[in-house]
Amino acid sequence: MSNVHRGQPVAKRGKPLEESRGAVVMMHGRGRDTEDILGVAQRIGHEAFAYLAPAAKDNSWYPYSFLEPIEKNEPHLSHALEVFDDIVNELVEKGFPKRQTVLAGFSQGACLVAEYAARHAERYGGILLFTGGLIGPPGTRWEYEGSFDRTPVFLGTSDVDEFVPEERVRETAVIFEEMGANVTLRVYHGMDHAVNDDEIAAAKKILQEVAPRRRLEVGRNDGLARGGR
Repeated sequence: MSNVHRGQPVAKRGKPLEESRGAVVMMHGRGRDTEDILGVAQRIGHEAFAYLAPAAKDNSWYPYSFLEPIEKNEPHLSHALEVFDDIVNELVEKGFPKRQTVLAGFSQGACLVAEYAARHAERYGGILLFTGGLIGPPGTRWEYEGSFDRTPVFLGTSDVDEFVPEERVRETAVIFEEMGANVTLRVYHGMDHAVNDDEIAAAKKILQEVAPRRRLEVGRNDGLARGGR
């Protein structure tokens, strides 16, 4: 079966890649679209970054809850992870090391980001999980190789979210900590299924830490930062 998500448009906001200090790959939620997740980018508002948001076919990355057995969401889940990987690898080819790339998602998109990052653990510029967690049914034991090497990871969620249980977000935070991430977890009392202003502030802080590094790498004229321009 061909990849159902490949060939969908990738929406962009912010600086053109060649002028930016970093890139943010943003994954929208189920039933949402790229305009929705790029609305989060607009709220973050860091103008030094390029924001890229791929679209899922029919606005859903996989058909069932992320708490279902993984095989039930195949092949759509694997297709979504492949599209994500295509974008990250393309950024590397264009001169953006993963340390200058931030991975972000909301709801179903955040679950996809969590799963992708765990399967491809490296030092990223940052990981932003707005109401999402690792994929798999209750009782899943996640055993991933690799290290996040102090990547800053933010997880924000509600204690009453109807789609993403608080317990799963906490489990995800523990796994990421065990894999060497610098984790911040915040659970908001009674929050709706949304991204609140405190989460936006946390995202801004992570992006602010990425931007100066990009400037220094460009200043060193080291080829990697300039590659593909």
